[in-house]
Amino acid sequence: MKKVLFIVINDVVTDQRLERIAGSMHDAGYDVTIIGRKLRLSPEIKRPYKVKRLRFLINKSFAFYACFNVRLFFILLFSRFDIVVANDLDTLPAAHLAAYFRRKKVVFDSHELFPEVPELQHRPLVKSFWQRVERIFVKRQKFAMTVCDSIADYYLRKYNVAFQVIRNVPVIQPEIKTDIHSDKFPQPLIVYQGALNMGRGLETLILSLKYSLDIHLLMMGSGDIEQELKTIVKNNELEKRVFFTGRLMPSELKKYTIQAKLGVSLEDNMGLNYYYALPNKLFDYIHAGLPVLVSDFPEMKNIVEKFNVGLTISDKTPEKLGALLELMLKDVRYTIWKENTIIAADMLNWTHEEKILLGFYAKI
Repeated sequence: MKKVLFIVINDVVTDQRLERIAGSMHDAGYDVTIIGRKLRLSPEIKRPYKVKRLRFLINKSFAFYACFNVRLFFILLFSRFDIVVANDLDTLPAAHLAAYFRRKKVVFDSHELFPEVPELQHRPLVKSFWQRVERIFVKRQKFAMTVCDSIADYYLRKYNVAFQVIRNVPVIQPEIKTDIHSDKFPQPLIVYQGALNMGRGLETLILSLKYSLDIHLLMMGSGDIEQELKTIVKNNELEKRVFFTGRLMPSELKKYTIQAKLGVSLEDNMGLNYYYALPNKLFDYIHAGLPVLVSDFPEMKNIVEKFNVGLTISDKTPEKLGALLELMLKDVRYTIWKENTIIAADMLNWTHEEKILLGFYAKI
């Protein structure tokens, strides 16, 4: 039985991709362990495999990333494993070096283009550092995977490294019903789920409600600009129309999502990471039966147009966004979009991706 050790720098609780992959590997007979981080308010979790959660006094800045990789390197140096999986670039140095000294295999799972995240676009020195890390380590990878074709093509062009695409699609589940104890929200309801961070079009989304008088907005998640968004809501007297849930467990997300009429993913073009984005939430909306409105970026546009489950938008002013949201809810195509989510969910689910995943690991 091969021992596979997954390492991730974020909180294990909310990483749905890692949970699906680790679960599939465990079910296939691999001895799975996850090493991740535990934040101050992280809930306890139970998984059928081993999970080790590390605490740090510092949780931001370069010092944190340095401490994490140094600590992780020594943990890996004295751990038993056959394969170590680095989830994203910020864990790759420790994983690659430990695997090198131990003569073990390393897999790089790139959830995003790390040097291209919006938070680094106006921080040239930090961005340059991560670009250097990418150049040093990515080109040395023999086994790599990522979330979409655009990122795979990017790495192939830049480093001549082939990446297997494993998309972030959900597991098919029985019909989800709203818990009678769950909060009920007024209709019509638009939903956003995910991190409340810069570059996600959230400020514009909130302000669009001023131009769509009947629509309500549910924002599920937490992040760096959460307080800023709440201030925008208050300053525009939208407290009765915009609702924040904070960070939720995946099971809770689904119960709230199905109450909505539309799901949105409105990333701004702040670097290639968002331009190439194919986020979990798009598939979660589809599996919840929601038509979607997404940014006119290649990966999201391809899904929306291929399955005809909604519309894309390029000019995201509050006025035009508000008008389009109202139009979609009243559009004669709404029923068609909603029916097509059933077809899309049948094709875009973890059953298909799991076969690709296990085939990938069988060759290592």
